[in-house]
This record gives sequence, structure tokens and C-alpha cells, in this order.
Amino acid sequence: MGKPEREAKSGGKDAATRHSPASQDERLNALYSVLAQIPCGRVISYGQLAQLAGLGRAARWVGRTLSQLPEGSTLPWHRVIAAGGRLSLPAGSPSGDEQRARLAAEGVLIHNQRVDMRRHGWHPTEHNS
Repeated sequence: MGKPEREAKSGGKDAATRHSPASQDERLNALYSVLAQIPCGRVISYGQLAQLAGLGRAARWVGRTLSQLPEGSTLPWHRVIAAGGRLSLPAGSPSGDEQRARLAAEGVLIHNQRVDMRRHGWHPTEHNS
């Protein structure tokens, strides 16, 4: 298992393709570049990841793209969660269980299917000097 199993629920073009003149490869490279920087023990929301990658309001596109990562990808997809710290992958599903296990191994505390974003959220602008 190396990726989350999620259904794409978005109809039509999403924010990443509607508002960005960049090619699909450029969007993917921007997304993967930011994703690779998320440190161990930190999490980020789909929407925050889209914003940092310069993709605007493309949270659903980010989720769908992460669900399609190739098997064996080393990108830390498990560090991306829903808004408000909610874990969107269902507990009991293979990907949901893998995400929870990986986060726990990194010291991320999960309580009532949520992560405390104040404690574990990644805010790269706060760490840049």
C-alpha cells in the first residue's frame, strides 16, 4: 500500500485546471515539491497544500492527485489531511489504517479522528528567516 484510496467527487473542471495556465506537469511538479518538504511529525490540509503549491483553491484536485500516486511513491501523502485536522481516509480502510499508523509512528497524536493542527500543523512561513 502506498497511496490513499479516495473517490473523486468533483464534477467538471476543478480549481487547479480552471484557474492555472500551467501545464499538468507543472502543476504536479509544484504539488510534489511542496509535499516533499512537509517534515516528519507535521501535517497540512489539502487546501493549505494547494495554496503553498500556487494552485489556489484546488483542495479536491490535490486529494484526487494524491490518491493516484504510483505504488511505492516515497512522497509523504499521509501527512495531508482534511481541513480542521480531520482525517478524511476512513478508519478500517487499508489506506486509512496506513495513514494513522504512519502518523502515529511520527509522533502525531490523533484524537477522535482529528489531529491538533496547532500542535502538529506545518506552517513553513513561520520557520523561514
